[in-house]
Amino acid sequence: MRLIKFFLIILILTTKFSYAYDVNDFNKWKLDFKKIALKNKISEETFNLVMKNVKYLPKVIEYDRFQPEFYEDTKTYIGKRTSKKKQNKGIEFYRENKDLIDLVELEFDIEKELLLSLMGIETNFGTYVGKMDILSSLATLSYDERRSEFFTNELITLLKLIETKQVDYKTLYGSWAGAFGFFQFMPTTITNYAIDHNKDNRIDLKNNEDAYPSAANYLKKIGWKKKAPCFYQIELTNDIPKKYLNISAKKIHNKKKLSFFKKYIKNNSNLDLLDDDIKSAIITPDKDIVPNAETLNPAYIIFDNYEIILSWNRSLRFALAVCTLKNKFENEI
Repeated sequence: MRLIKFFLIILILTTKFSYAYDVNDFNKWKLDFKKIALKNKISEETFNLVMKNVKYLPKVIEYDRFQPEFYEDTKTYIGKRTSKKKQNKGIEFYRENKDLIDLVELEFDIEKELLLSLMGIETNFGTYVGKMDILSSLATLSYDERRSEFFTNELITLLKLIETKQVDYKTLYGSWAGAFGFFQFMPTTITNYAIDHNKDNRIDLKNNEDAYPSAANYLKKIGWKKKAPCFYQIELTNDIPKKYLNISAKKIHNKKKLSFFKKYIKNNSNLDLLDDDIKSAIITPDKDIVPNAETLNPAYIIFDNYEIILSWNRSLRFALAVCTLKNKFENEI
């Protein structure tokens, strides 16, 4: 732990001045961005209305460089997000919204436990949706060079949603990265998957009547399979070739049939009920994150549903936490 703190201090010291910006340069960026927006059929009226108070937010860049996925070990990360307190809050939320949640599960064929888990981890069941000005957050990240292209596209997409009156710009407060609502949808996710389920001519992702069906629709469209496995924690033999160990969420490689990996797994009794031909892969999420982490521990065998959660949020730990909390809900509601 001391070693981790040491690295964090070094990180802060070495990046302290990287968050500085030139006001004139940011204003020039806004002028250049306006040209891009107008070319993308954003009216000047809409642009001037919603972008007039947009500011550079140094805190956003700090958060971008320093995310918990990049320093917490897996046990700590999962434990914080799947606690008994979190479970109890989810059960209470389900009881208060049972009719809607059950209806959404039936309509979209997505387990209510998964939806509860995602909402619980993303926004603590809607109690913390973020307080950042999303327009300023996206503008800051678009101005920043690290992922400018990605966030410029997200900002243009958000302006289009405002232009077509699908989203009310006055409600746009959320995460530092521009995610919005009870399930933290990015603008492109809203465009591709969000639903005006209550038919009031507006997509309100801070309203359960739109948020829950939108999340279920998203999961269904990207391929979640109801009742299919997500992952199992495993103990690996020392002779497993290192090339089969995934340490990054960017792309899962060396997928094999489950039967192939069984010879490298000591405690494989949990896997006996699964089809040996099921596609799988192995992850060791601490190795690339935690200083002096063991190469083979912790280890998990993952399946297609796990990768669906990676599509939602490309973090090995996030996907493990979501499926863990889902499993904890299964016998409770």
